[in-house]
Amino acid sequence: MPCTYSTPFSDQFIQVRGSSQASSYRSGEILPLGQSPQIRTFLKTFPAGESFPSGKTPALRSISRQRDTQALLPVTQAMELRKRDYHVERPLMNQKQLEELGCWTSATTTYQWRTWFQCSRARARALLFQHLPVLAWLPRYPLRDWLLGDSLAGLSVAIMQLPQGTFAVMSVMVGSVTESLAPNENFLQGVNSTVDEVARDAVRVQLASTLSVLVGLFQVGLGLVRFGFVVTYLSEPLVRGYTTAASVQVFVSQLKYVFGLQLSSRSGPLSLIYTVLEVCSKLPQSVVGTVVTALVAGVVLVLVKLLNDKLHRYLPMPIPGELLTLIGATGISYGVGLKARFGVDVVGDIPAGLLPPAAPSPQLFASLVGYAFTIAVVGFAIAISLGKIFALRHGYRVDSNQELVALGLSNLIGGIFQCFPVSCSMSRSLVQESAGGNTQVAGAVSSLFILIIIVKLGELFRDLPKAVLAAAIIVNLKGMLKQFSDICSLWKSNRMDLLIWLVTFVATILLNLDIGLAISVVFSLLLVVVRTQMPRYSVLGQVPGTDIYQDVAEYSEAREVPGVKVFRSSATMYFANAELYSDALKQRCGVDVDHLISQKKKRLRKQEQKLKRLQKSLQKEAGAPSSQTAASEGTSVSIQVNISVRDMESNNVEDSKARASTGNELEDAAASGQEDAKAPNGSTLKDLGLPQPHFHSLVLDLGALSFVDTVCIKNLKNIFSDFREIEVEVYMAACHTPVIAQLEAGHFFDASITKQHLFASVHDAVLFALQHPRPSPASPVLMTKL
Repeated sequence: MPCTYSTPFSDQFIQVRGSSQASSYRSGEILPLGQSPQIRTFLKTFPAGESFPSGKTPALRSISRQRDTQALLPVTQAMELRKRDYHVERPLMNQKQLEELGCWTSATTTYQWRTWFQCSRARARALLFQHLPVLAWLPRYPLRDWLLGDSLAGLSVAIMQLPQGTFAVMSVMVGSVTESLAPNENFLQGVNSTVDEVARDAVRVQLASTLSVLVGLFQVGLGLVRFGFVVTYLSEPLVRGYTTAASVQVFVSQLKYVFGLQLSSRSGPLSLIYTVLEVCSKLPQSVVGTVVTALVAGVVLVLVKLLNDKLHRYLPMPIPGELLTLIGATGISYGVGLKARFGVDVVGDIPAGLLPPAAPSPQLFASLVGYAFTIAVVGFAIAISLGKIFALRHGYRVDSNQELVALGLSNLIGGIFQCFPVSCSMSRSLVQESAGGNTQVAGAVSSLFILIIIVKLGELFRDLPKAVLAAAIIVNLKGMLKQFSDICSLWKSNRMDLLIWLVTFVATILLNLDIGLAISVVFSLLLVVVRTQMPRYSVLGQVPGTDIYQDVAEYSEAREVPGVKVFRSSATMYFANAELYSDALKQRCGVDVDHLISQKKKRLRKQEQKLKRLQKSLQKEAGAPSSQTAASEGTSVSIQVNISVRDMESNNVEDSKARASTGNELEDAAASGQEDAKAPNGSTLKDLGLPQPHFHSLVLDLGALSFVDTVCIKNLKNIFSDFREIEVEVYMAACHTPVIAQLEAGHFFDASITKQHLFASVHDAVLFALQHPRPSPASPVLMTKL
C-alpha cells in the first residue's frame, strides 16, 4: 500500500495518509517537518498530494528511525490544535441562554443627521473630492499613457457631433414639447396663412432653454437628496437588455444616412417599427453613391480595428481609425465633389458664433414643470444605464448621485446659454472608448474642439459625408449588438434574468426608450415579488454523523429525525407569502392539520352535548337543583365538558343501579369534572379516537428571514396554535438578531411562546425536541413549559 504525505496544517507538519509494512509511520500520524530536512528535500521532487511507495524511499525510512521524544512534542501540539479547531463541545442552547452567555445588548441606533453637522479637515476634504472628483484624479493623471488617446478620442467625437444632436431620444422628447406648446397655428400671418418661422423658432428656443433649466434644477436637486439609490433597481440583465435595444434604435436611426433616404419624423410607441417599414419601402430610392460611401468607410473602419487588435502589443496607442476616416472622407468629398456628382448628402453649412446668455422665462415654469421632471428622470436613467455598462466592462463603480449633479449642472448652465436638455449618447460614447479615450479629458478636448469649430472652423467640415458618420456609428455598435449572446448564456444560467432581459428589450423596441425603461423596471420589481411568493420549501433531514440538515429530496443520505419534522423556506416570510408558507408547511408535514383540528372540535362538541344531556337526565330523576343553582354552587357546564367518553359509558342512565343513586352520581360527576379541569382526559386525540401525527415536534428553520412584519408574526402565532391543537410542539431556530428584535417589538413572545422556544441552530432545537417528546395537552402554558 503506498504512503501519501501532505501538509494540511502548516509548513511545519506533514500527515501520513496511508501506511505500509516498510514504513514505521502509522496512518494519520503527524510528523514535524521542521526537524526533518530530508523530508522537505524529498517532497520537493513530488507534486502536492502524490502517492509513492514508502518501501522504496530510504530517506523516509532513515528519518523514521531518527524519531525521538523532542519530535513528539510539536506533534502533540498539532493534534491539540486540530482538536480545538474542528471539535467543539457545548451544551444545548436556546435563544435565552445564548443571550445570557453572549451578554447580548441591543445595538445603539445611530442617526445619520448627526454626522451632517460634524466639521473637520478630513471631512471637508472628503466632501470636496466627492462633489469635485476631478481634483482627486487630475493631479495623478498619467500624461504619457493617456493624453494622446484622450486627445484623439475627443477629436473623433467632436467631428461626429457636428451634423446631429447629441441623443435622438432626448431631441424627440424636447421637440414634442415645443411643438405642443408652440404649434404652427399660433404663428399664422397674412392672407395666405403662412407661418412666421422666425417668431415660431424664437418661442421654441425660449421653451427649450427654459425646459433645460428646469431639467437641470430637478436633476441637481435629486442628486443632492441622494435620489440615485434608484439605480439599485436597475439590474445587470435589465441594463444590458435596455442598452441592446437602444443600440438597435441607434442602428435604425442611421439607416436613412446610409441609403440617402428622406424619412418622416416619428416618435412614440411603435415608431421604430414604422421607421423600419418605411426604410424597406423606400429602398428602391436609395442613392448609390451614398451606399458606396458608407460601405467603403465601414470596411476601412473594420480593417483598422482588426489591425489594432493584431498589433496592440506593438503599438503605443490604437490607430485613430475614426478620426483618420473622417478627415480623409472630408478631403475626398471636397476633391471629388461627392455631393455634386453623386448626390451624396454632406454636413453642409455650420452656423458660426455663440448666442448670448439669456435668463429663463419664469412664466413658462408652470406649463413645463411636468415635462421637465419626466425628461430629467429619463435622461438620468439613460446616462446611468450606459455608465453601468462601461463600469462593468472596465471594472469601476459609478456614483449615481454624482452623475445626477453633473448632468443637472450641464443642463442648468446650458439652458442659460439657450441650449436644450441633453443626456449621454451611446454612439459617441462607443466611439470615444474605441478611439482610446480613458478619462473626462477626452470630453474636455471634444468640447473645446466643438467650440473652435462653431466659432471659426465650421466651414472646413462642410463637405463631410453624413454616410461616413453613420458608418462610424454602426461599426462602433458592434460591441453593444454582441449583447444578443446574453440570450444563450442566460438561458443556461438563469431564465428569470433572461425573462427580464427579453421584456426590457421588447418593451424598449416597441414603446421607445422612456416608456420601455419604466415598464422594464416595474416588471423586474414585480418579478421579485412573484419570486418571493414561490420560494423553495424543504423538509430537512440530518446528514449522518453531523449537525448539518439538508433537503431530503436533494440529499439521498439525509435522514429525517424520528418524531421531529424540520421545515425550511428559501425566502423571507412577509405579507405576500405568509399564507403560502402556512399552506406549504401543512402540506409537507404529511398531516392534514386543518381537517384534524375540525374533527377534534366536532367530537368535542358532541361530547359536550352528551354531557349536557346526561346532566339534565340526572338532575331530573334525582330532583336535583337547576343548572343555575349548580352553577352557583361551583358546578358548571364547562367543567362537565371535560368528562371522558368512558365516564359517560360508566354513568349510563340505563343502568338500574344508577337510577337508585342519582344524587351520588351527580356529586361524583361534579367532582370528576373539577379534576378534569386541571388534567382533562377526553380532550386528547387518542381519547377522541383520532389519529395522532407521526411526529411530536416541529422545527422551523428561520435562517432565511431578513425581516418580519405584522402578518408574519400573526402567521407564526397561528402555526404555534394549530400544531399545538394536534399535540405537536413547535420550535424555531437560526433567527438573526435583527429579526428577534422585530419579533420582540411585535409582541410575539408571551407566556406560551418564549425565547426558550427559539434555538441558536436547528441541531439544538432537534436535540431538545428529542429530549422532550410529545407534550402533555393539559393547558397551553403547561404544554410549552420547557
